Amino acid sequence: MADMEKIEQLQKMIDESNRIVFFGGAGVSTESGVPDFRSVDGLYNQKYDYPPETMLSHSFYVTHKPEFFKFYYDKLILEGIEPNAAHKKLAELEQAGKLQAVVTQNIDGLHQAAGSKTVYELHGSVLRNYCTSCHEFYDLDFIRQCKSDGVLEPKCPKCGGHVKPDVVLYEEGLDQDVMSGAIDAIRTADMLIIGGTSLVVYPAAGLIDYFRGDHLVVINKQSTGRDAFADLVIEDAIGEVLSQIKVK
Repeated sequence: MADMEKIEQLQKMIDESNRIVFFGGAGVSTESGVPDFRSVDGLYNQKYDYPPETMLSHSFYVTHKPEFFKFYYDKLILEGIEPNAAHKKLAELEQAGKLQAVVTQNIDGLHQAAGSKTVYELHGSVLRNYCTSCHEFYDLDFIRQCKSDGVLEPKCPKCGGHVKPDVVLYEEGLDQDVMSGAIDAIRTADMLIIGGTSLVVYPAAGLIDYFRGDHLVVINKQSTGRDAFADLVIEDAIGEVLSQIKVK
């Protein structure tokens, strides 16, 4: 349980802010049962024929599609996950006109499922897929059907081209429109809440350097390299903390 004095400080900062931006990572979704990447039980510490970093790379996708999709289905297409208290509180803050945007490194779509409208997905989303030949769009249900049917090289029903998840793989650049929107939101924010991220993944983590507002808050179970620059640091689960915030 977070220090109540720190919760009260956070509440006061939120009350006096009107352009809040939330910057989040894997820790936001772990409370929904989504595994993170770097914890003891995370994807990077599990045994496969290839390291996860290799299997989630662009070159591996191009040259080893069946192995790529086997891993992708197994670890990134999760069933029964629901938004948690953090996702819901952020959506509530946006609806109240307090929160301007969510900038997320997650690809699970849980912010939108909770009701958030302005979400900058730096690393893409498992909810979107597209044909690399004709650019036809396919939703998550298409990929789920491929998974169910054991199809390890999803093909476009329209043209026969390969269907690729719209997620940013290693060796791929971030979407520049998404980056621009995220930078704009952070640059004009009066409060930036960083939650559930170790701030070690670049270029995403570098976006917080654009913040020029009044209150910088870090909420994470472990310390981060930016704690020293924050006005408030709470070492606890993001859902546990945000569930105690009242939206006024």
